[in-house]
Amino acid sequence: MPYAKIIGSGHCLPDRVVSNDELAADLATRNVETSDEWIVTRTGIRQRYLAAPGETTSQFATRAAAQAIEDAGVAAADIDLIIVATSTPDFVFPSTACLVQANLGVTGGAAFDVQAVCAGFVYALGAANAFIRAGQARTALVIGAEVFSSILDWSDRSTCVLFGDGAGAVVLQASDEPGILSAHLNADGRQMKVLHAAGNVSHGKVTGDPFLRMDGQAVFRLAVTHLADSARTAVAQANLSLDDVDWFVPHQANIRIINFLGKRLGIADSRVVVTVDQHANTSAASVPLALDKARKDGRIKAGERVLLQGVGGGFTWGSVLARM
Repeated sequence: MPYAKIIGSGHCLPDRVVSNDELAADLATRNVETSDEWIVTRTGIRQRYLAAPGETTSQFATRAAAQAIEDAGVAAADIDLIIVATSTPDFVFPSTACLVQANLGVTGGAAFDVQAVCAGFVYALGAANAFIRAGQARTALVIGAEVFSSILDWSDRSTCVLFGDGAGAVVLQASDEPGILSAHLNADGRQMKVLHAAGNVSHGKVTGDPFLRMDGQAVFRLAVTHLADSARTAVAQANLSLDDVDWFVPHQANIRIINFLGKRLGIADSRVVVTVDQHANTSAASVPLALDKARKDGRIKAGERVLLQGVGGGFTWGSVLARM
């Protein structure tokens, strides 16, 4: 039975960088009061990247995918599985993954989307690993991509300052050497109301509330509890301990959650990859964006063990332990 190994990564961010000061000035025109100090103190976010009008999730996903393919040293024609994690697809259907497949000129293999919100990339990685382990694919493209700015209520200070847009991608390939060491995925649909965007399109009209709504305190409580348990389960499944983890790449939602979780798991700050200050919360794109940055700047090296974690609406969460 083959293993699945990460052999390349890539990213794509919008051109527009919006600082907290710029965002605060813009929100003031909408009678929403905030400041750089308020945002940094509560979230750790200093800036975010926002899509321009007309820019789509599939565009960012395609650019990140192309970079990951180049980094992996494979050809687009080698890709026989594409999974895109997103909560902001271009269309109801076809899937964003099918759009990416067409953009890349790939003509074979499965292509589908995964909807697990901010845990989406970890879910997609787990699914791709299962495909490769089962011999159903050899070279998989796994992407997290979002245009979350499109579902934000810019009059709601508790949410609109938190999110950004972008995409990250990895290439997984069948290998004789262990790559994905374990994957632990979970959900609790009873907690759906703590983080949701409950709108829909019916008979040509938007029904319900189309904007993201969040109970921040409930999300914090659920995130740190479930992610701590998930981390311990993932390393135990690989017959390892948290001391064996070289790098921790958590979902980049809030610096308070990241710091609290690191301390609970006994992982030193020097081993935690943090990009929330630069990217804000990019939902399904946050983990692959952080992973790509840490690979490209030389922190994460071949052979090192990396714990990847996501948590999001649904309520969904999960961990993947990988050897790079």
